Amino acid sequence: MGCFECCIKCLGGVPYASLVATILCFSGVALFCGCGHVALAGTVAILEQHFSTNTSDHASLSDVIQLMQYVIYGIASFFFLYGIILLAEGFYTTSAVKELHGEFKTTACGRCISGMFVFLTYVLGVAWLGVFGFSAVPVFMYYNIWSTCEVIKSPQTNGTAGVEQICVDIRQYGIIPWNAFPGKICGSALENICNTNEFYMSYHLFIVACAGAGATVIALLIYMMATTYNYAVLKFKSREDCCTKF
Repeated sequence: MGCFECCIKCLGGVPYASLVATILCFSGVALFCGCGHVALAGTVAILEQHFSTNTSDHASLSDVIQLMQYVIYGIASFFFLYGIILLAEGFYTTSAVKELHGEFKTTACGRCISGMFVFLTYVLGVAWLGVFGFSAVPVFMYYNIWSTCEVIKSPQTNGTAGVEQICVDIRQYGIIPWNAFPGKICGSALENICNTNEFYMSYHLFIVACAGAGATVIALLIYMMATTYNYAVLKFKSREDCCTKF
């Protein structure tokens, strides 16, 4: 057998769906964790400088954000390992394993592990749908502030009095208490906030983090199909050689 034919056979045994899902999962988790971490730090800086000058008013929020940043580290580490495991599971249920290592018989333990991957992937998929929805909340908040600043800049705004009546009250979102001072920013002061690097950077990083969460959801959906297909082959061909390329 020539080198070309050998390469074709090896490429024929690659689990392309699992490979694409792994690349998409790594990219999505990296965007979500990296951008989300920096955006959260920028949000704390904006709150401390403009919306809540008293440290005790947002102390609980700062602790929660710090905890979320540590959780982000854990999420990144977990999905790095889990993606590698699922990709390896896809490779070891292909015909390439049979051709390289001889006969490959399925066992009850192997089918149990494959079924566990199916269940865990479905649970993670549902959980990441919630993460994707949660990551859209700060994007919505920042968009509201940005759109209010655009109204202030609009030429249809008549006079200084009209501008100063346009406000954003961050307390209505529940992230700081109602007794926080000042809590509400109006007019030109609000426009200055929108022009700061912290606001601009945090807004766009939250958008990228939300997109990363969406990419991770898509990757997990592909993983669901791949693991379910692999489990079905192991289950219904338990008395035969396992041969799947998904």
